[in-house]
Amino acid sequence: MIRQDFHRDAKRRNVVDHRKTQFAAPSYQDTQYPHRLSFYSTPPTADITLEQFEQWAIDRLRILAELEACSFRNKTPAETAAHMKPLLDKHLPLDASSSNHSQLHAQRQKDHYSHFILRLAFASTEDLRRRFTRVETQLFRLRFQADDSRERAAFVRTLNLNWDPVSDEEKRRLAPQLASTIGFGHGKRAQHVMDEDWCKVDWMRVPDLIESRKVFVRMGKAYVPGREQQSMVLNEYTGRLERALELTARALPRLDEDDRLNPILNHLSKNFIAPDASYTGSGAAIEGAEMTARNVDKLTQHYPLCMSHLHRTLRRDAHLKHYGRLQYTLFLKGIGLNLEECLVFWRSSFNKITDDTFNKEYRYNVRHAYGDVGGDSNRRGGGYSPFSCQKILTEHAPGPGEAHGCPYRHFSMDNLSTLLRATGINDRAVLQGVHEDKEKQKFHMACNRVFEHVHKTELRRARDDGIMTAAQLETIVHPNEYFKRSYLLKNMGKADVKMEG
Repeated sequence: MIRQDFHRDAKRRNVVDHRKTQFAAPSYQDTQYPHRLSFYSTPPTADITLEQFEQWAIDRLRILAELEACSFRNKTPAETAAHMKPLLDKHLPLDASSSNHSQLHAQRQKDHYSHFILRLAFASTEDLRRRFTRVETQLFRLRFQADDSRERAAFVRTLNLNWDPVSDEEKRRLAPQLASTIGFGHGKRAQHVMDEDWCKVDWMRVPDLIESRKVFVRMGKAYVPGREQQSMVLNEYTGRLERALELTARALPRLDEDDRLNPILNHLSKNFIAPDASYTGSGAAIEGAEMTARNVDKLTQHYPLCMSHLHRTLRRDAHLKHYGRLQYTLFLKGIGLNLEECLVFWRSSFNKITDDTFNKEYRYNVRHAYGDVGGDSNRRGGGYSPFSCQKILTEHAPGPGEAHGCPYRHFSMDNLSTLLRATGINDRAVLQGVHEDKEKQKFHMACNRVFEHVHKTELRRARDDGIMTAAQLETIVHPNEYFKRSYLLKNMGKADVKMEG
């Protein structure tokens, strides 16, 4: 009896709840990446550092945000590809297998992990999932179109898309009909038909290709040439990603107790409003520019609207409230105004108070922003960093009597139009575009629209003459980058102003 109870208890102890053990002994291993392209079907399992986790996600986010900006600006596919190539090479390179690049595995690992990290960041709401799916599909399309044809065909064959390959014998038999769909004359048709990677699918799966007469239909099957398979692959990619994001959303509550990842993921999801440019150091001072207190009024011609509004309010009232002073001080610091000149600027601007009042109530805060006083980590880091668009858009919304924030977000449309006209923006098409941007909550795109209108002549010259690189002309997501780019464009050709940046 005792023996029976013992065996019964032992058996009971061996029956463990699978929900408690499914992650108890994970098998970590490096994923192999035989193809450049990926449907991201399998989550990564190897270890990476928290620094890699965050930086890889940030690099991918910059690419996705720029792709979304290209779409919002109605760039053609060719313009988008040309614009994105140097940015992809910089932030998310992905070479073909035939290149034999020494960093192939590292590139593909970063691409794999960064995709899944952003899945976690953008799975929480339907809007974020929809936007993530749209821009990830754009990125996949770019890569699919640029991929080596043989490698692309090999990748597609691994997807199990229920396509039937067309044999060489069938190609020869149907060569005249197949050739008519790819537009080659009689003399070249046979060779081109044989070279093409054909597949056949149920005709109901490709109604768009049938409508445009790009496929041959026979016995309920559509014969699709390799060049037209892109739409089917993209539809499949989008559908799979949508389903995967819904599953990810259900699993998110299990991350609630992870105090290491949650802050990073929350920060990344906020950055989809406008990517945080503070990681790139884009607000550095400009070599050759005269940054002094007496020169600030002249420099305001290069200000974005948020800083222009702060400066106008300061000149009108001889005062700004706390967050306005902080936002403007850090911007001045970012354009290269040193602490002494910044103190001169603020003292001369607050011209309705005494020196004693200024020294008691305001001087310390300016010094603290520069890291000149204060015993915390901020001081050791050289003070606070200039606010990015993302920070201005999402933190400390202005209240009554305050002038900080982003006018494109925090102003009514009537007040925004009045402010734009006061700064010289009277073009009806631009004002209408800004109105549409604001309605769609694309606030940083409204700012870029105004920038491109004000600098249209200089931008054309910079692009045509190759004076500034594509990376230097990407979407502006930082007030200091707005200033720097405006200054460089307006001073092109001057010997003392260098175009690096």
